[in-house]
Amino acid sequence: MSMDYKKAGVDIEAGYESVERIKSHVASTMRPEVLGGIGGFSGAFSLAAIKDYDDPVLLSGTDGVGTKLQLAFLMDRHDTVGIDCVAMCVNDVVCAGGEPLFFLDYIACGRNFPAKIEAIVAGVAEGCRQAGCALVGGETAEHPGMMPEDEYDLAGFSVGVCEKKDLIDGSGIRPGDALIGVFSSGVHSNGFSLIRNVFPMTRERLETKEERLGGRTLGEVLLTPTKIYVKMLKAVRDAGIRVKGVSHITGGGFYENIPRMLPDGCCARVDRSSYAVPEIFKMIAEAGSVDEHVMYNTYNMGIGMVLAVDPADADAVLAAVRASGEDGVRLGSVEAGEKGVVLC
Repeated sequence: MSMDYKKAGVDIEAGYESVERIKSHVASTMRPEVLGGIGGFSGAFSLAAIKDYDDPVLLSGTDGVGTKLQLAFLMDRHDTVGIDCVAMCVNDVVCAGGEPLFFLDYIACGRNFPAKIEAIVAGVAEGCRQAGCALVGGETAEHPGMMPEDEYDLAGFSVGVCEKKDLIDGSGIRPGDALIGVFSSGVHSNGFSLIRNVFPMTRERLETKEERLGGRTLGEVLLTPTKIYVKMLKAVRDAGIRVKGVSHITGGGFYENIPRMLPDGCCARVDRSSYAVPEIFKMIAEAGSVDEHVMYNTYNMGIGMVLAVDPADADAVLAAVRASGEDGVRLGSVEAGEKGVVLC
């Protein structure tokens, strides 16, 4: 019997169909700087606009969606994880004060199912539209024999730009500064390995409506996409407010991520009573008998991003956050002490 690539497990025709299916989604993310169209060996992005910067700095971020994908597989829902992938990258870029310019994704799959690839890329495109960046390219790779046919992995990276003088590096943070917490949309994309051990990972369990979750199903709540904070931070910047530090609350929760923006000699004091922790986190803690310290060291606990600002600017920051369509709270303050986080 003669062999060909399809018999070896790679369907080139399915790859062509996937490309055709995603073209309209990619086109919806275009910016004026994008040169050429989909199908080239690389994504071309003009730097002409950056010539208007006095001292431009490029910023980059890369990440994946992690084991949250297992829920997408179980529920056969693939249109939200692309938003997560973009969010995990662009939210890191804006932590340093950058404007995300473009994004590229990478999908590795056991088998190329064009409709599924289209759903994934549609989510990536939606994330890019929310972030205002262009999806300039990507790669879909079939790995027969290496990955199960119905599974895939998704990762990507983003490149952004900012003026060097506008870089946010936390160096100006001082004791007395206010901490503003911006609410998350839920669990976002971290801690799912623990979640998959806390709750039975069956479709029946995931599709059961929960009164504690407002009548939504557990799977629906867990698959809620990560918030993208690009427009929120732009609104704060456009309000003329100087943000001294920004922390994206991802894996490692409060204890690992908040100190990343703090200079030596500064400690973050977080007031737990300043907001109501969303019910999903209480359910995780109860179902798995998870200690409070572990919860705050794993999850965002309802706060997706923390901003450090002069206390005189706190109210104006919250007003700008709300004007952007997000919401937040005065979470605590910076105090003198060993770098770290104290919950009170």
